[in-house]
Amino acid sequence: MTKGKLFLIPSPLAENTADTVISPQIKEIIKNTSYFLVENVRTARRFISSLRLGLTIENLDFQILDKKTRPAELEKIIQPIFEGKDIGVISEAGCPGIADPGAIAVTYAHAKGIQVIPLSGPSSMFLALMGSGFNGQSFTFHGYLPIQKKERVQAIKTLEAESQKNRMTQIFMETPFRNNHLLDDLLAHLRPDTQLCIAKNLTGSDEFIQTKSVKDWKKVKIDLHKIPTVFVLYSAQ
Repeated sequence: MTKGKLFLIPSPLAENTADTVISPQIKEIIKNTSYFLVENVRTARRFISSLRLGLTIENLDFQILDKKTRPAELEKIIQPIFEGKDIGVISEAGCPGIADPGAIAVTYAHAKGIQVIPLSGPSSMFLALMGSGFNGQSFTFHGYLPIQKKERVQAIKTLEAESQKNRMTQIFMETPFRNNHLLDDLLAHLRPDTQLCIAKNLTGSDEFIQTKSVKDWKKVKIDLHKIPTVFVLYSAQ
């Protein structure tokens, strides 16, 4: 029997933006797919419902694929693909496989000769990089910095030194309720002339993307508490 395909389906970054950020191609794929591996079932159901595709959500099959999913579990939930059924992978927000556990399904698919089809859509990492004005030829995405303050401060200094040495853009984020703590550490421990881009609630109605030097950010009051935010650093001189 012919194997199904593994579709990597982007989802919105901000609420009430599906109509503007989700392409007709993605909608068509979802409309013709009934089996999904998702990071969060509630989020995925709400996303698909918002597209108004005429689907009966109760008839769709959602299986959890998150950072706790073990290889044996993955092998079990991906079995329908060997019966010819296409599977869609949906992240909680943004593109599957980028700072997202969907990557393990992709690795498995390649090992088993399953066709992987990534679909274009919103990615906070790339939108922040595009909006920063920094080097887009050489960059690194670090995901989340250490939680403990001492390790976090050391990581910040290391990223700055690497950026200055290699002219490399550094991209990272934080759990939204810790954003302000991270910003405080960035402003306290980066050089005054280091450039910092703050990109919050990307694609949302109150989207904010600004690049300033650290010394200029110190003159600004900005509240990032519980707001999805990406930080981009560049220190090449």
